[in-house]
Amino acid sequence: MLTPADDYPLHQTPEPIAIVGENRNFYDRFFFNGYNAEGSIFFAAALGVYPHLNVMDASFCLSINGKQYNLRASKEMYNDRLDLKVGPVCVEIMKPLERTCLIIKENEYGISGTLYAKSRHKAFAEPRFTHKQNSEIFIDCTRATQNITWTGDIKFQNKLIKIDGFMGTRDRSWGLRPIGKKKNQENTSNGSPQFYWLWTPMNFPQHCVFYHKNDDSDGKTWNSRAVIHDLENNIRLEEERPKSKVQYKNTSRRVSNLNIELKDANLEFTMGKKFYMQGLGYSHPIWGHGNHHGPMKVGFDIIDLEKAEQDLAKGLLHNLHIQTLANITLKISKNIYYGQGVVEQLFIGPHKPSQFKGLLDRITE
Repeated sequence: MLTPADDYPLHQTPEPIAIVGENRNFYDRFFFNGYNAEGSIFFAAALGVYPHLNVMDASFCLSINGKQYNLRASKEMYNDRLDLKVGPVCVEIMKPLERTCLIIKENEYGISGTLYAKSRHKAFAEPRFTHKQNSEIFIDCTRATQNITWTGDIKFQNKLIKIDGFMGTRDRSWGLRPIGKKKNQENTSNGSPQFYWLWTPMNFPQHCVFYHKNDDSDGKTWNSRAVIHDLENNIRLEEERPKSKVQYKNTSRRVSNLNIELKDANLEFTMGKKFYMQGLGYSHPIWGHGNHHGPMKVGFDIIDLEKAEQDLAKGLLHNLHIQTLANITLKISKNIYYGQGVVEQLFIGPHKPSQFKGLLDRITE
């Protein structure tokens, strides 16, 4: 099964590029976010490719004035993995891992624009992310992450928003994760799921900083790393499994304060507005990653940020997974730097240090 991608010298097996192994959960995904210095505007986008399911989906979300506007699209891809256009959303790779163009074409929902992402540093690969649910591989993927600057504009409700000086993060991940509709027969040995996840890319004028952490139910960390990249001197410091202290809001599962202690540095977070990852398809019951919607479908919905936590309490569990925009203080020796970033958080099941005991106790503020 030949496709246009086969004309590029990228093969790593005797198979055509359309063939990605035997596991139907294989995916290949773009993620972007961006925000202004005041924290009043936040946007995010994603595009996912699911070769075994013949599905490509994409989304663009804009959080402004107390609401999050979610533009969603899905298509049947017919094995053409280079056609990165899904409805009104298009990703154009201008220079790999350096410059990307994100295009949202005019549509009936009033959100469009052209945005250019430029890397602030060379991308780095996070540690291989392999997680099992007892006897079954749950996730096995690679993620290439880098911080970016944005230029361009967004047209929203017939008004033009100039995007200049915005910062953010992009990542490329690929591998295995649950996608599409569930299999007919589940592995009965797996029991209740457990997942503790923090992911915090940070932007400072002269530094790019990254931290992530995965714990098991007892609080034992199985995947974690911090990176401080000094852009001015082109020095990158890495530390495996640094210490962190997490505080939660009102005995909930929402992070109120995060402190990360590195060998020669310290990070302190002040939390701001929330972004609901379900806008990008994460855990959404209808627009979940890889779900089939026919040859082409475009959708749109709005999240009221004041009511979203109330909806979570009422059982809309797809609101559990969030990114929180944060102001961050970085201390290195006697020097203090100020920046921004996000604290992505998804906590499912027990986590002894946090006093999470059940599957979803303490889910709200």
